[in-house]
Amino acid sequence: MAVAEYNDATPAEIIEIVGNTGMHGEAKQVKCRILEGSNKGRIITRNCVGPVQIGDILMLRETAHEAKKLMTR
Repeated sequence: MAVAEYNDATPAEIIEIVGNTGMHGEAKQVKCRILEGSNKGRIITRNCVGPVQIGDILMLRETAHEAKKLMTR
């Protein structure tokens, strides 16, 4: 599998896995702490696909938008 490289990506560390999201639960909603850039130290909620665990580093192309909060039915 090829790994995409982005020169403007910002690293963020996963600090909490909130839950599964998506039509079939294929994505996970996580809280992550921004490690570099103008938003350094800020904690944001993002959706990600694939196997992740606490302590993993996500490379975010943008840090301005957050995922909507999970809703229970």
